[in-house]
Amino acid sequence: MEMIPDNLAEFFENNPRPALAFSGGVDSTYLMYVCRELDVDMIPVFYTGGFQTVAQLVNAENLCQRYKFTPSFVEDDILSVPEVVANGEDRCYQCKKRMITAMWDQVKGFDRTCLMDGTNASDDASNRPGMRFLEEFGVRSPLKECGLTKPDIRRLSKAASIPIWDMPSDSCLATRIPTGTPLTVDDLVRTERAEKSVRMLGLKDIRVRTSGDMAILETLPSQKDLLGENKDEIKDILLRYYDSITYAERKPGL
Repeated sequence: MEMIPDNLAEFFENNPRPALAFSGGVDSTYLMYVCRELDVDMIPVFYTGGFQTVAQLVNAENLCQRYKFTPSFVEDDILSVPEVVANGEDRCYQCKKRMITAMWDQVKGFDRTCLMDGTNASDDASNRPGMRFLEEFGVRSPLKECGLTKPDIRRLSKAASIPIWDMPSDSCLATRIPTGTPLTVDDLVRTERAEKSVRMLGLKDIRVRTSGDMAILETLPSQKDLLGENKDEIKDILLRYYDSITYAERKPGL
């Protein structure tokens, strides 16, 4: 098929009953589309442990419905893991360890050939410690294995009429809290609500990071005009949750 490279189709010939660590992002949704087109017996697994937003959960449910897969939801409490709450340098590794182990435990009894995820050939393992655990655990990353980069996946997704082909990449809520600052439910909820409100103004690809009680709103250079047009509204929104605000340029992908 034009939207499915031959080596990716071959991957599923060799792995006919996978489970998918499904995030609802562009990469894992493209894999879901491929599985539907190839009639692969796949189970999508979505982890609802604390760092995922309500919007991400709703999006994941809608996509599973669109492509006619029945999702398996892993309900967990990531903040019950002391190493995660401490938010040290290895927090991403410890978080991925908890998530992937819980996902596999939930679906391995259904005769799954492997657990796969949406890591692609553009993802840099040097700034994503969680990718180290994926390799240790044996998670398969077909997009990466087949040499598909993020631009490749967006191009193929657009050609396949996948509705979120151009959705901005997003990272988990914990990345908004500085390393070394313990994670709390209050800070995570505050971050989710603040970002949701700012995005409703049209600034989609943003981050609201925290430094104590100060919000750091990161935007892309391409959003400069939109930021200026909405600065008063943004200030009103963020001051509901934080004592002060500053602005910074965001690096794509972080």
